Amino acid sequence: MRWRLTLALAVLTVLLSGCGPSFANLHLRVAAGSVGGVYHDLAGPLASSWAGELGIETPEVLATQGSRDNLNRVLSGGADVAFVAADLAADAAAAHPGKLAALARIHDDYLHIVVRKDSRYTSVSMLRGRHIAVGSPESGVEYIADRVLGVAGLKGAVAVDQLSLDDSLAALADRKIDAMFWSGGLPTPLITEYNRKIGLRLLDMSSLMPGMQRFSPVYGTATIPGSTYDQGGPVTTLVVPNFLVVPTSMSADVAEALTKGLYDARPALAAVNRAALSIDVHPGIETGPLPLHPGALAYYRAEKV
Repeated sequence: MRWRLTLALAVLTVLLSGCGPSFANLHLRVAAGSVGGVYHDLAGPLASSWAGELGIETPEVLATQGSRDNLNRVLSGGADVAFVAADLAADAAAAHPGKLAALARIHDDYLHIVVRKDSRYTSVSMLRGRHIAVGSPESGVEYIADRVLGVAGLKGAVAVDQLSLDDSLAALADRKIDAMFWSGGLPTPLITEYNRKIGLRLLDMSSLMPGMQRFSPVYGTATIPGSTYDQGGPVTTLVVPNFLVVPTSMSADVAEALTKGLYDARPALAAVNRAALSIDVHPGIETGPLPLHPGALAYYRAEKV
């Protein structure tokens, strides 16, 4: 009788192990933005968490130019998951209907218009005739910066360089530029680092927000607390949500597992950057106008969100 019971348990174990999907042959590439930015900070621990939870090799984290580059990689098959700002995601969804879907809304990005603390610039309008870094080519930063300069009446009235976050800060430190744009979570580690080194100041954009919000309903108004970068007080700025974006061709099983893995990874993500503290299932479903992937939707329904 004992051998029969042992055999029955062994058969049951085999049957149960075959009930769930197997991801053993799954290889993922994550388009993660600039090194030193929040996207890239979060992508590493998220990839490690997915590897452990799904039983796959650790997804490859790709350093990219930013949101536009990330979207292009997903659309071309060069990446499987991407961190993307909502404004660019909305434009891509309209331009490529039925090609892209979201797993979740994650943290929000705050627009940083940064000058040296020892400079005379105290408003965006004072940058007329100055030299400004507007982010990497194909980045969400460049996309927003172009709109801000238009609303401020500065397009064609400033010299523009397309520089990464790291290169922008280095150029500001060397006085090769007068100001720089960055859109990222709070805090952005490299900005914190350079603020300690040379002293930085953020410019308020309260007066520009009505014009910016005419561009897109995803643009909100928020404040960067003075304590974030040791500023004298809070600064009003533009905030834009971020999404985790995948191709609609991704299988529902994979999308559901990745969505679950995202929320399970929150402690590890928050340990790297506190922007991840805002990742939550309730705002997570708010990815309009980009639709949720059916696999992600299945996860949220199972969680009764």
